[in-house]
Amino acid sequence: MGNAAVPAFDLGARSRTDAQEVTRAAAIPWYVWCLAAAVTSDAMGGYWDISWHISIGRDTFWTPAHMMVYLAGILAGFASGYMILSTTFGSSKQAKDASVSVWGFRGPLGAFVAAWGGIAMLTSAPFDNWWHNAYGLDVKIISLPHSILALGEFMITLGAILLICAHLNRASGVARDTLDRLLLYIGGIATFGAALFVLESTWTGAMHSSMFYYAVASAFPIVLLGISCISKARWPMTTMAAIYMGLFIFFLWTYPLFPATPKLGPVYQHITHMVPLWFPMLLIFPAFALDLLHEQYGEKWGTWHSAIVAGVVYLAVFIAAQWPFADFLMSPAARNWVFGTTYFGYNNPANLLYDPYQFSDRLDATRAAFAYGMSAAFIKAIIFCGIGLWLGNALRKVQR
Repeated sequence: MGNAAVPAFDLGARSRTDAQEVTRAAAIPWYVWCLAAAVTSDAMGGYWDISWHISIGRDTFWTPAHMMVYLAGILAGFASGYMILSTTFGSSKQAKDASVSVWGFRGPLGAFVAAWGGIAMLTSAPFDNWWHNAYGLDVKIISLPHSILALGEFMITLGAILLICAHLNRASGVARDTLDRLLLYIGGIATFGAALFVLESTWTGAMHSSMFYYAVASAFPIVLLGISCISKARWPMTTMAAIYMGLFIFFLWTYPLFPATPKLGPVYQHITHMVPLWFPMLLIFPAFALDLLHEQYGEKWGTWHSAIVAGVVYLAVFIAAQWPFADFLMSPAARNWVFGTTYFGYNNPANLLYDPYQFSDRLDATRAAFAYGMSAAFIKAIIFCGIGLWLGNALRKVQR
């Protein structure tokens, strides 16, 4: 009887069952996609909000851009709340085993982090509205309510990364490949968001100053290097930099297609369309150099020695690419829709009170000040590359 043939219909049923198991294993839970949507909504809404401010002005709290930003907090809160409540009160042992305990509640670590971020974002909304009513328009992007908002945005992004890494570290095969691609996408969106956060220090006229490179030294390494430690993709940092640059270029070319009229004064520029932000920084070059460096270091990627080398390579390659490109952006050849150096906000007195096609000479008063600032930028780049690699090594161990 041991050599009896297995019925054909039984083999077919087993084959279908195996295929269904593979499909279920490769499927990504909806709440992971929901957090990814929250991160996307926040970044896109942030760009839209800045463009709205310089094209139309903050005419009301209920602008579409604001609603898109706060939708991110709602999505994050909904997904995180579901994960925490379903794990705490559900009967799934598998979910409980892949969870942590906070104040008697159970859920993935990323869910608690993202939930905190969603609460911070939604709390900042009425605070920001009160701030504008009390003090008027924003003088800077980084005001107190905006800082609370930015902290919430950071926590949502970190929560999404932690959640994806937890699933990634437990997955294999098709599921792991899908999660890896999703992680790189989130990294690209986080890089996009970091570029928005340092916008005040990275305008075109500052691209020959130490302030510009000091800001870039800390803006991107944590995300790029942190995710490079866990991703199995061939060019993870290049991919994330390409996502950031691709989105910035896409918005630069499409925003002027939509009409807009200033509703606040003073109006120095004749605005008839949405004003986009400037051409993206050439981050793809240092990202590619770091990917090559990662391949060379192999398993030693993440040591203090690799952090020093990564910091120096990252900033040196960026300077080599961005410095001459900044000269080009100031030239007449860049004054077109492709590079967008002719777009100015309605309240910007460019070409009226000052020449916008000259580098600012107020940021580094002397050569000594420039040398000191650039030295500080390299030290900062090394420190933040070290933080990024430390975070990446920590992400490899996340299981819950």
